[in-house]
Amino acid sequence: MILVTGGAGFIGSNLVKTLNEWGRSDIYVVDDLRDGRKFRNLVDCEIADFEDKDAFRERIQSGRGLPEPPEVVFHLGACSDTMEWDGRFMLNTNFEYSKVLLAYCSELSIPFIYASSASVYGMGPVFREEKPYEKPLNMYAYSKLLFDQYVRRARSQLGSQVVGLRYFNVYGPREEHKYEMASVAYKFHRQLSESDRVRVFEGSEGYASGEHRRDFIWVADAVAVTLWFWEHPEQSGIFNVGTGQSQTYNDVARAVVAYHSRGEIEYIPFPESLEGRYQSFTQADISALRKAGYDAAFHSVEEAVPLYLKWLEGR
Repeated sequence: MILVTGGAGFIGSNLVKTLNEWGRSDIYVVDDLRDGRKFRNLVDCEIADFEDKDAFRERIQSGRGLPEPPEVVFHLGACSDTMEWDGRFMLNTNFEYSKVLLAYCSELSIPFIYASSASVYGMGPVFREEKPYEKPLNMYAYSKLLFDQYVRRARSQLGSQVVGLRYFNVYGPREEHKYEMASVAYKFHRQLSESDRVRVFEGSEGYASGEHRRDFIWVADAVAVTLWFWEHPEQSGIFNVGTGQSQTYNDVARAVVAYHSRGEIEYIPFPESLEGRYQSFTQADISALRKAGYDAAFHSVEEAVPLYLKWLEGR
């Protein structure tokens, strides 16, 4: 059995779907469906069982566990809202929950592959898995860094493979439920569909209009990296999951306009609320990932955005 927390979420549901394509349906999904609209992400997936995240945590902490230990735990569940400033809630959800699962996996020698985040690097400009470059700007990022630090300290005492994956700007199918946290590819598609215009931020912090740069990674590529680590149990550590190349918001906007063969790019004022809290540039240093042995190529924005928009139109 395979356990996926956050299995109704964005990356989690894509992971579940890919496992189905691998012939696996013995998947135990754990998630929080208080926002019931996330169910849509699992409609075309085959799973063995589903459990609420709080009930599952209580099960593990009480020592009841599961009927049989899973082959692997993919811990992708978290509160990913970068605008959430309730520190007690964020640490309980992202940090304490993760510690409980880590202890469970370590005790039973279950591989534990979890979602960290590129947000731990703050403004950058270096995005390498080393302490000097980790400067989170919000509670979400801090909660992720705190668990990474916990894993680093405990590594020599852990009884299983443990891999932390610092996902960069992931985009693709099954992210509609994220609303304001959804990718710009999704937002641009919606804007163009509704108004024939794509709205991109004007220049700020030395960047020209639309020229802020991010490491945009297609969700299928992020899932491929995630599953690769399960297939390579000799690998443990914390790794960036990005393409290693940054592209501009203009690149994404142009890809959306090109797919629809219509529309214009409109530049809007940069929000004051984001000044000093906005990653104007991200680019994963993937040397550690490559050194570990992952050698597959990554899709560019120009390659993956049309795949995504075609999926959205057939949804």
